[in-house]
Amino acid sequence: MKILKELNLLENLKKNELGLKLLLVLFFGFSLTLFLHFKQLRVDVLELNTKASKYIIAQVDFDFPDDEATIILKQKNLSEIYPIYYINAQEIKQKRAELENYIIENKQWQKFPNITYEEINDLAEVFENFLMKARFVNTATLKKMKTFNIDVSDYLSIKFIKNGDLLPKGYFSILEKKMRSKFSKVLGDKISEETMDFITDFFESSNYVLKVDNQTSHQVKKIIERNIPQQYTHVNAGEQIIGYNEKVSSRHIAMIQSMKDSLAEKINLFNPVRILGSILLSSIFIFITILYLKIEMPKLLKSFKQLSLIVCISLLTLLFAKVMEFALLKSSNSFLESVRYPIIIPFAALLFSILFDIRLSLFVCSLLSIILSITLAVDIPTFLVVNLVASLIVIITTRSLRRRTEVFGVCSKCMFGVAPVILATYFSNNNFLSVTLISNLVSCYIVLIITGVFVVGLLPILESIFDVLTDITLMEYMDPNNELLRRLTLEIPGSYQHSLVLGNIAEAAAHEINANALFCRVATLYHDIGKLSNPNYFIENQGVGINIHQLLTPVESAQVIISHVIEGETLAKKYRLPKQIIDVIKQHHGTTLVYYFYRKELEIKGNDSQKVDEELFRYHGPKPKTKEAAIIMIADSVEAASRSVEKISEKTLSVLVNKIVKEKADDGQFDDCCLTFEELKIVKKTIVKTLMLTRHLRIKYPEKKDEKLNIYLEPYCIDNSI
Repeated sequence: MKILKELNLLENLKKNELGLKLLLVLFFGFSLTLFLHFKQLRVDVLELNTKASKYIIAQVDFDFPDDEATIILKQKNLSEIYPIYYINAQEIKQKRAELENYIIENKQWQKFPNITYEEINDLAEVFENFLMKARFVNTATLKKMKTFNIDVSDYLSIKFIKNGDLLPKGYFSILEKKMRSKFSKVLGDKISEETMDFITDFFESSNYVLKVDNQTSHQVKKIIERNIPQQYTHVNAGEQIIGYNEKVSSRHIAMIQSMKDSLAEKINLFNPVRILGSILLSSIFIFITILYLKIEMPKLLKSFKQLSLIVCISLLTLLFAKVMEFALLKSSNSFLESVRYPIIIPFAALLFSILFDIRLSLFVCSLLSIILSITLAVDIPTFLVVNLVASLIVIITTRSLRRRTEVFGVCSKCMFGVAPVILATYFSNNNFLSVTLISNLVSCYIVLIITGVFVVGLLPILESIFDVLTDITLMEYMDPNNELLRRLTLEIPGSYQHSLVLGNIAEAAAHEINANALFCRVATLYHDIGKLSNPNYFIENQGVGINIHQLLTPVESAQVIISHVIEGETLAKKYRLPKQIIDVIKQHHGTTLVYYFYRKELEIKGNDSQKVDEELFRYHGPKPKTKEAAIIMIADSVEAASRSVEKISEKTLSVLVNKIVKEKADDGQFDDCCLTFEELKIVKKTIVKTLMLTRHLRIKYPEKKDEKLNIYLEPYCIDNSI
């Protein structure tokens, strides 16, 4: 029943993972379809003050913002604004003072019964303020001001006026009407007609010189200029925008930009046929990818996490491309507008090369280059060449990447490799030095720096989320200052020395069969960390003449030995070691038998195997799941066993290695890993060769007799290689 339940659980897990993979493919397909569907149109880029290399014809009807027409219209309207005049405030104040003196000194005004002192004073103040604010313009200017909704309540129209003219006699009747209409609420019915006539006649008795009000004239012109709308000129499809060898002006650039906007608006994104085309195209790309993975990397296709990582990097690249395209197309900066070959694919190449391998990186980068070239508004041939060359440089140079900071070195090499391609493109078009050439080179350098920053920042996040172990991280775990490694060197130096030797053997063997050699070296450093819990129970850490197992039964001894795997797993999780290294800790003994103590127990039971529970003497496993774990298992057993060999030779080591490998193979320890017979043969041969170098024989020096002390001294050998 228990076995059936476990089988049902495994089937459910497989079904769930299959469903998750299907959802992942659908999600990626939907995202890719959107990316392909909402694409920008590429229109020729013109550089200001250069000569056009070809004719450009309007592809669609459009209206473009015509700055020249707007300037002409502004000039026309401003030319109709004539000088504005005013009366000097000093003259008005002087006349008001004369009025006050007249009222005091001359009492004749009192003969009029409807005129009072208070009315005269109130009206004089209003009249004074009105005259000081009053402005005088000709009829055309006043009409133009009204057209642009400028407040003209203080303005009066006068014909044939110029600077220094006197205000015409009889004009105060117009002023009186204007003032009455403006201050009707203030004056009301309080002021009598006699008072109004008296004040008007008094102020009219003087001559007022009109002066030009430059400040007000400037303000009016500024308002009119600001309120004149942008003028648009219509261009019909088929009309020439610019001719060959014609000098590019801002007008031409505005026409190109407007045509691009009109083309984008004309695209019917909700056309069913267009939507179907985008879906079909994204399906083709996904099918090609799945087919490639099934043929070349079937193991990767089975892993949901690795597939998720591929989708994640691909979507990040597409998002990066879309953001860059938006910045280039929507920017009004002439420097950005001239960038034609944005370098995007190296971002994906770096992540795929570091997190996966060269084959997958090359395939995905090629596919992404095609997708971006048909979707982005770029110069397709050059974009493809530049990005593919950059990707190849990245893929080649990341093979030896060991530190995160080296990512920026890869980006620098990429820049040096791409620059000749961009130069070659310009030279082939008879362009030597231009602003666009410089802007493209500079933009490539800036984008590659940004790419390096993003990659360095994203790597730890992606490694943590998707359980990926890169060479960069492995190098960090080799640091002797690592807390766990320091504990190994101080607390169990014997096991640590064993791990160092084992690392050399496993690394050499893995290298010969193209397995992950660096991982083998790092994993062996931590494979025995469980011995930190009970170091004295292991012979390499015991002192001379001390064997604590003499106080234990064989079963107890075996359990202590087996427990170092469990303790190692616990300690590894505590120190947050990567999952892959934890797997090696659990798998490096597989389910093998602790034969030494099993044999002792058999002897105690009279060699009756029925009386001995073999499971008590077996490691809990699991068996090695990878080539690297299998290599470490073999190398661990062989290295330990070789220490008991009295005479080291190639023959004796070959016999030992063959025997150990055969025993483990017969025990089924290699059933779950993918080591082939050919690879196993190479591994055995490499282990023997490495062990011979590790356990090399030294020349036996003759004893030297000291005549004075009459004793024999053993010479000190400085050269340990002898």
